[in-house]
Amino acid sequence: MPGLLRGVARTAVVAGTATAVSNRVSRRQAGRWQQQANEQQQAAAPPQPAPAAPPPPAGDDMSSKLDQLQKLGELKAQGLLTEEEFAQQKSRLLAG
Repeated sequence: MPGLLRGVARTAVVAGTATAVSNRVSRRQAGRWQQQANEQQQAAAPPQPAPAAPPPPAGDDMSSKLDQLQKLGELKAQGLLTEEEFAQQKSRLLAG
């Protein structure tokens, strides 16, 4: 009888371990599928169009140009303008 109980206990431990491992593998695989789905959604999302350039200043006064330069800097800081776009707009503003 002790041999039978030992065999049943061993079988229960093995079955429990197998179930735990199987559940962990299933959760990990589901997490991978979810991550792949999220990556595909992000890749499929169209990029946001760049904002329109601020209008040229009405007057040629320095304060108006400084205000527009400040707005350009804020757009760049927010990530809405790239470094190249910022440089183009800045040079256009200062040339005008």
